Amino acid sequence: MATVEPHTAPSTRRPSRRAEAGLLVLALVIGIGAYASVGFGLQDALPDDFVVHSLVLVVLAVGAHVVLRIKAPYADQVILPVVVALNGIGLAMIGRIAIGGSLVGSPSDLASKQLMWTVLGVVAACGVVWLLKDHRTLRKYSYTAMIVGLVLVVLPLLPVIGRNINGARIWVNIAGMSLQPAEFAKIAFAIFFAGYLVTNRDTLALAGPKVLGLQLPRLRDLGPLVIVWAASLAVLIFERDLGTSLLFFGLFVAMLYIATERFSWVAIGLSMFAVGAVVAASAFPHVQARVDVWLNPLAPEIFGRDPGGSGQLVGGMFGLANGGLTGTGWGQGYPRLVPYAYSDFIYTSLGEELGLAGLLAILVMYLVLVERGLRTAIGVRDGFGKLLAGGLAFVMAWQLFVVIGGITRIIPLTGLTMPFVAQGGSSLLANWLVVGLLLRISDNARRPSSLPVRGQVAPSQAATGPTTGSQPVAVGAGSQVAVEAGEASAVVGPSRGAPSQDLPTQVVRTDRPQDGGDPMTGATEIIDDTERKNL
Repeated sequence: MATVEPHTAPSTRRPSRRAEAGLLVLALVIGIGAYASVGFGLQDALPDDFVVHSLVLVVLAVGAHVVLRIKAPYADQVILPVVVALNGIGLAMIGRIAIGGSLVGSPSDLASKQLMWTVLGVVAACGVVWLLKDHRTLRKYSYTAMIVGLVLVVLPLLPVIGRNINGARIWVNIAGMSLQPAEFAKIAFAIFFAGYLVTNRDTLALAGPKVLGLQLPRLRDLGPLVIVWAASLAVLIFERDLGTSLLFFGLFVAMLYIATERFSWVAIGLSMFAVGAVVAASAFPHVQARVDVWLNPLAPEIFGRDPGGSGQLVGGMFGLANGGLTGTGWGQGYPRLVPYAYSDFIYTSLGEELGLAGLLAILVMYLVLVERGLRTAIGVRDGFGKLLAGGLAFVMAWQLFVVIGGITRIIPLTGLTMPFVAQGGSSLLANWLVVGLLLRISDNARRPSSLPVRGQVAPSQAATGPTTGSQPVAVGAGSQVAVEAGEASAVVGPSRGAPSQDLPTQVVRTDRPQDGGDPMTGATEIIDDTERKNL
């Protein structure tokens, strides 16, 4: 028999977030210092808009920090500073290209436009943190998110607002403003995939036939994967956008693996996309042209082809080579020789002026950002939050791989942009929304519960029972404690002899590591009648 100590209420002291404040100062020094270096490198003086640029960044960082202190005090303290640093580096490079001029497609107001989109992005992220009290609310709108995502993907195909730019029909023009709807569709699809998979993961995890040592899923469960595969190929064929096609399909396969923990889904997904891509390359000339540029960029007939030549890719490769290990320094390179060096090929611009060492430092920042997102997914208590946070973290990492992989010829070149760094209002705004969601989920994951946790009961109660297995805990006035070895939950209600009350029944889950809970925290999840009906 074991006696459980009386319940002690957890500390309600709010974190001071001093670590985040210190990291934000460092991030601002990196971003503002980079912009100052651009001015001295190009004209031996600070840029004309340096003061305004710096003040805007400082106000945005301080404002976001204050919002988190008020509305999400337990949110991860590393995510915001890393994103501010990446955004600041991107603004510095875009400003450098705008000041230095470019031979192809570089309007002089690039930096001011990107700064405006940065303001909108930070405000949007703060809005998500302020208005979204609980990320689980989004689960109710899973299928609404699916419809929104499909509409956003189809919008560029409409004849009135759709625009074909550089061979890809992925833009819409609304009130004179060009937007890329697919950037927002990825968030909608992440919400839908999380809601769908958390409901159907047990079915999708069932084992089917075993082929070549690989345990395959049942054939009847392949339907969702086939549908997403067909949709991604449709984007590739009709919108001529390899990047978005890879992004959507990779997101679904990754979240499917997170939900089922079956590698067979990954193997099947990769095989299906590879087969579809080969067929598309054989049947459609624009896909074949991308493959030719990928495989033979230095061939004279491909290099000189207009449009669809490999000049941009070759210029980027030479820019990276010119940067070497330490780079030429801010303002000392020649990014103007590469078309769209401020957007699609900003990676080569950074590589030329910061060198391999600078690129590795930037990639480490991305690695930290993705790691904090995955840590949030591990720490959050509910399945929907785990899938959503894991999917959002993966989509940033996957987008970065697709961009860098295309520039370095690991995969064919795509039209995606580096998150937070490359010029592009749609991409910047969408990725700041992703940051807002991750901050909200991390706050809910780290926020201490006011309810008893594993090994604790209400002050007036004591319980005895097995010390192994999952231990349900009763909560509420007049409650009785039901402890049953091997069970994952207990129904909580009025105890025998307590006055009859119309109280909602609650289920308290206290997860042991062997039950799939967080072994570090012993996370406790409270599910009321309303949420239990939705499970």
